Amino acid sequence: MALEVGQIVEGKVAGITNFGAFIELSSGETGLVHISEVADKYVKDVKDFIKQGDLVKVKVLTLDNGKIGLSIRQAQPNAERNTNNNNSFNNSRSKQASFEDKLSKFLKDSDERQSALRKNVESKRGGRGGGRVTTI
Repeated sequence: MALEVGQIVEGKVAGITNFGAFIELSSGETGLVHISEVADKYVKDVKDFIKQGDLVKVKVLTLDNGKIGLSIRQAQPNAERNTNNNNSFNNSRSKQASFEDKLSKFLKDSDERQSALRKNVESKRGGRGGGRVTTI
């Protein structure tokens, strides 16, 4: 059976690299799932999501000069993907508020450190505007 772009097929994880995973399809061909196409969320390590030998459903994205581009993420049912997207939206809103809190705390701490550093440097120079007095 010939592969077509958009087709969803099943395959076995043949190898995992730091940039994705190679999937051996039932037709005997091997395709690549790029790390960005493994899951709907950020993937730092592919091994956290799939293991070598796992059976996975993949969607054929590209067929180019014998190279097959695949996606595990896009092979998920729409209802499951929409649920994940809604949760990530809600999570991003709560993360936004916590980010703003973290940012304001960082700015406050930074200002305090800057003023302490200025005081320290000025005291070593003899205070504000106090240049060195040299006698000849």
